[in-house]
Amino acid sequence: MNPEHKGRRSRRSSTSRSTAGPDIDILNQDNPIHPPLVQDVMPSVDDGSINVTIDTPDTSRNLAQKHSHFRDHPFEFLREIQMMYSGAGWRAYDNPIGQPVYYTGFTEDMKKAILESQLVDGKIHSLANETVADETGQGFLPADQKDKRRKEVVRQLREVADKNVDNMICKMESKSFIRTAYWLASQVLSRTYHQGIHVSMDEVVTLTNYARKAAEEKQSMVFLPCHKSHIDYVSLQVICYRLGIALPAVIAGDNLNFPVVGSFLQNAGAFYIRRSMGDDKLYPTVVQGYVDTLLRRGYNMECFIEGTRSRTGKLLPPKFGILNFILSSILSGRVKDCLIVPVSTQYDKVIETESYINELLGVPKKKENLYDFLNASSVLSLKMGRVDVRFHEPWSLRNFILKQLERTITIPAAISPDPTTGTEVPEIVLTQDQRVRLLRSLGYKVLSDINACSVIMPTSLIGTVLLTLRGRGVGKTELIRRIEWLKSRIVGKGAKVAHFGGVGTEVVVERGLEVIGDLVGKLDNLAEETYYAVDRFQLSFYRNMVIHLFILEAIVCAAMYTKIKQGGGPANQRISWQQLYDHVSFLSRLFRGEFVFPTEGLLANLHKTLQELEADEVINVVYSPNSVNDVEYVELSPQERERGRENYDFYCFMVWPFIEGVWLAGVAVVGITPPEGKDGPDDGWVDSKRLLDVSQLLGKTLYHQGDLSYFEAVNSQSLKNSFARFASDDILETKGSKTRIRPEWRPRLGPDGKIVMEGKLWELVDKIAVTRREGKNRRDNQTVGTRVLSLAQKLGLGLFAEEEMDAKSEGKKKKKPKKGWLRSMFYTMVPTYTSGD
Repeated sequence: MNPEHKGRRSRRSSTSRSTAGPDIDILNQDNPIHPPLVQDVMPSVDDGSINVTIDTPDTSRNLAQKHSHFRDHPFEFLREIQMMYSGAGWRAYDNPIGQPVYYTGFTEDMKKAILESQLVDGKIHSLANETVADETGQGFLPADQKDKRRKEVVRQLREVADKNVDNMICKMESKSFIRTAYWLASQVLSRTYHQGIHVSMDEVVTLTNYARKAAEEKQSMVFLPCHKSHIDYVSLQVICYRLGIALPAVIAGDNLNFPVVGSFLQNAGAFYIRRSMGDDKLYPTVVQGYVDTLLRRGYNMECFIEGTRSRTGKLLPPKFGILNFILSSILSGRVKDCLIVPVSTQYDKVIETESYINELLGVPKKKENLYDFLNASSVLSLKMGRVDVRFHEPWSLRNFILKQLERTITIPAAISPDPTTGTEVPEIVLTQDQRVRLLRSLGYKVLSDINACSVIMPTSLIGTVLLTLRGRGVGKTELIRRIEWLKSRIVGKGAKVAHFGGVGTEVVVERGLEVIGDLVGKLDNLAEETYYAVDRFQLSFYRNMVIHLFILEAIVCAAMYTKIKQGGGPANQRISWQQLYDHVSFLSRLFRGEFVFPTEGLLANLHKTLQELEADEVINVVYSPNSVNDVEYVELSPQERERGRENYDFYCFMVWPFIEGVWLAGVAVVGITPPEGKDGPDDGWVDSKRLLDVSQLLGKTLYHQGDLSYFEAVNSQSLKNSFARFASDDILETKGSKTRIRPEWRPRLGPDGKIVMEGKLWELVDKIAVTRREGKNRRDNQTVGTRVLSLAQKLGLGLFAEEEMDAKSEGKKKKKPKKGWLRSMFYTMVPTYTSGD
């Protein structure tokens, strides 16, 4: 038995039990997780320590015990430091599952392998030959100097490549450093997230089994987490260290590579790449060479499938940059295979939400710096609940590729092993179109797996309920009732809700309200304590963590709303099958880049959703008397009407803010219809960033005037997604930093120079509008359309005026676009957001 473990068990049996939770010992490969991890349960104590709990049936486990404070327990505090310094027990990190990491010479070994790889060396000589040929062709280089010049260029390119590699690669050299880094990281996590980091025991066992098998076959595990916070990569590194799995090289943007912090992170496992590679011909090859080296040698990797942190709380569309490099390694045959591990990281509360709101409202993002990094220590005194990290079962990337391509191309048979070179893997040659489709399939497969293994946190339940009620607030009894209903619906869909050791919903809600803080207000001087949303914009971040589970129901209910809002009795509110199908199809296409939909197809998804809504007594589906398979119409069920449409309203409230966002984007696009005299085939261009700013200004104005129901509709992410959809549908076209309406989509101007409410683009905006939430100021569509459109056109004319100002300044050295009156007005509007909006 491990001496440290023996000592700890004796301490547990004594009356003076340590306040720290029990350790999780990582032993040999035959028994990597010690049985007490599964069996021991620490009783509750009243000193604020974190319990190590087993939550059935999920068997969730807290991996971040609360650390001792020097002021409260100086000897225990010093003991923890001594154990980390000496590497006692699992802290030694001597034989992690995977390829060896943290040894002297690791960095130089990796650099040499990358720079001497056939891929990088070949690219350097290819670029040198191109340079010499170009200089010779232009007459700059005599024929007898070509060899000398070629050698000189090769030397220079090697220096550039060496510098790129040094700035890029993680430098896993010192075990004492990583032990110190682990202690610091776990101190931060245990103090900020006072309820700890929780994982599923079943998933941990599965993960370590796959890790062991991958280590035997010298294959990499590629962790692909969702990305909501900088804490994401810290928590995953802590978990891998604590479980004794080789730490992954974490791919990060070079914006984090600033003095002091950049070097620290690089030694902890950060792998920096530029966010934009521009026209650099060598850099992408160096990145590919590093990815090849990591995968070929079986080192683990971690990169974020969304590319950047989600500012809205829901998953972002996948980014394909680093996935493309990984895919190239497999397709080329340079790497045989690797394991993909989708990871979900969910929070009771995300540290950065306030800064996210500022960014979504148009405040420019601050560049990362040392002061802000150190200033993060202010969060250490906060109690932000817990972090839940869940792992999907790993799967083979090569098998995924073969399965995706087996119906479209001929895959060469595997080549027999060559005893001199090892196993040789055939190259899979794809067309560009096949490669793009394969990348998209891979990206959305990972997102689907992340959603499948995610857990819903109590704060998400609270935020969702508060934002899907018609009243100003809700009593505590009603809040608990609706949360229990929501939990049952989530579980009924096969998803998971965070467990809290079997405690009642009321206790979980109280803990969630404590964590969510001032986003939710409480009124005590009433007949019943009443809760209300104080900051709806920020609270929507937590609601958006749930929306992926109900997006199909929400779209169906929004489609039904086009008839239900007309009133006139149940018979008048029925929606025919064709009308329902048309609206659902339209909204699904509209949001294809916003949400991850099931892959069964529109018709199958619609029928399945109708069946589920009918089973929940939200709707009645009436079939044609001539066929039991043909739906005639859909209507609200009598039971749902008796409930006051509370469940139906829930689904509508989920999607209405997104409908408003895309409607706002559509109105803003109509507003950039070129004025008379500037509507030629080469006219109509405006600056894309200014268009975004003006769209937000328009939205803020409409919100405060009552023509927009949801302030979150003005968030920049939703507007960007909408503009991207319009571009993909050939409504907008972009050229560099400029955007315009395609000529065939432009509305026409009337004799008075005003935009006429007709044409394809206006019909699109009007079709979006019919599914919006009805408001008291929006019943006269003609009046509202005229007022809203006049404001949009006014702002659009301002954009064209600024384009003229920029054009006049050309001829001199190019300057940044002036802010002008529109941008000045936009930035004065930013402070108009208050916590009550």
